Amino acid sequence: MNENKIESEVQQAVPEQKEEILENFDRFKDYLGDKVAKGEKLGLSEETLAKYAEKVGDYLSAKEEPRNREEKLLQELWLLGDQDQRHHLAHMLVRLAQTTNK
Repeated sequence: MNENKIESEVQQAVPEQKEEILENFDRFKDYLGDKVAKGEKLGLSEETLAKYAEKVGDYLSAKEEPRNREEKLLQELWLLGDQDQRHHLAHMLVRLAQTTNK
């Protein structure tokens, strides 16, 4: 998957589905957990998953308004962080998604 494909997939989400996913942080974690699990089944490493999570984080922080406190906190951390800090946060989000799926 390349960067353009990731952004395209995020943008093409059905509006109702996107609203449902972003409306509730637990739903967002479940959605992220499902995507991480699919990536793992395809043999993607945690590093690769984190890179994809970064792209999603970049998109969400730039194009979507937070719908709850958790998303607002993530957006603020994302915007305050430099590239390295965002990468570390993306790794933590992948790990959070992995624990959600267990």
